[in-house]
Amino acid sequence: MPALVLLGAQWGDEGKGKATDLLGGSVDYVVRYQGGNNAGHTVVVGDQKYALHLLPSGILSPGCTPVIGNGVVVDPAVLLSELSGLNARGIDTSKLLISGNAHLITPYHTTLDKVTERFLGKRKIGTTGRGIGPAYADKINRVGIRVQDIFDESILRQKVEAALDFKNQVLAKLYNRRAIAVEQVVEELLGYADQLSGFVADTTLLLNNAIDDGQVVLFEGGQGTLLDVDHGTYPFVTSSNPTAGGACTGTGVGPTKINRVIGILKAYTTRVGAGPFPTELLDEDGDKLRTIGGERGVTTGRDRRCGWFDAVIARYATRVNGLTDFFLTKLDVLTGWERIPVCVAYEIDGKRVDELPYSQTDFHHAKPIYETLPGWSEDITQAKSFDQLPKNAQKYVSALEEMSGAPISAIGVGPGRDETIQINSFL
Repeated sequence: MPALVLLGAQWGDEGKGKATDLLGGSVDYVVRYQGGNNAGHTVVVGDQKYALHLLPSGILSPGCTPVIGNGVVVDPAVLLSELSGLNARGIDTSKLLISGNAHLITPYHTTLDKVTERFLGKRKIGTTGRGIGPAYADKINRVGIRVQDIFDESILRQKVEAALDFKNQVLAKLYNRRAIAVEQVVEELLGYADQLSGFVADTTLLLNNAIDDGQVVLFEGGQGTLLDVDHGTYPFVTSSNPTAGGACTGTGVGPTKINRVIGILKAYTTRVGAGPFPTELLDEDGDKLRTIGGERGVTTGRDRRCGWFDAVIARYATRVNGLTDFFLTKLDVLTGWERIPVCVAYEIDGKRVDELPYSQTDFHHAKPIYETLPGWSEDITQAKSFDQLPKNAQKYVSALEEMSGAPISAIGVGPGRDETIQINSFL
């Protein structure tokens, strides 16, 4: 039985929640392997809409065990609030498991995130201000607080003291902010111990055993390929690895155990926050995509920047992730355009470039080279098979598949759970 990675193939917000939920009934475990509550998934089940920020989308599938892996940074207040909200709506969250090695987002992480971003002014990155970057920085600097630490008061106090020795100097002397009291942070974090104790487990051992026993494990990335800290549009990226390799480091499951890598690809392109975006539309077409597509961040609440499909980015995602399949989402949003441009290459300093340039400078200067495909006006939300799509919609999907370098195995034709055309099985 397979282990699958499911990730965003653009800048995030491609519809990973719907794809994960679609597979949730067929898998035994859904695992978040990176990011924090700066990610967001919207899942529509019947007439109910669920906005998930930190929890794996599999939490909505009754037979599935949702797991938060060691590569995730966890804000305990946000986690408990999200669990409470789902419980109030009748969703059973008792099967959730959290790696004891996952790092915690503390109050001083969110404080530093916000003041640093304000300090940068025009040079700001466009973070969500939720403490994600500072928490990952502490992890790499070996002064982080892990979930398991809240169950040992002595260790917790030592680690908080060590972290705040330096951070309070920065807050007071650089940012003119009040120092944060060690005792206040320790008391708050200890207060989560009883509420979280039943969820914490050795998830690395659990997941490896599950795969060895033939159970199906789905690894779910937050954000998208172009926001990867190593392979994205640095420095306008997140602080972790949403790419497929992050599934291994973020869970402790080796690459030889992963069978499929599925990239979620929106039928056009969006981006939240600052950074280069070659196909961005600053006209009425961009506004139309934003309105019809409901392009507002689930977690951030910010309007998404919108543009035409970028095949250069799709090819790049195929390469760096080793994608075996694509799930194309939001095809229905393009209904009504007479002609639909698709970016097939870039022009940089007068030369055609067919692959994503490694140079940040070149990418900032990239201008899209478009091919225009015929559009369609027919409603496609009721289509149950590829053959039921209008001919021009079929041609559009086939063109994107050829340009992107991996087969499109499923197509989203509406927001609902059942508004999906399955071409090839992922399992």
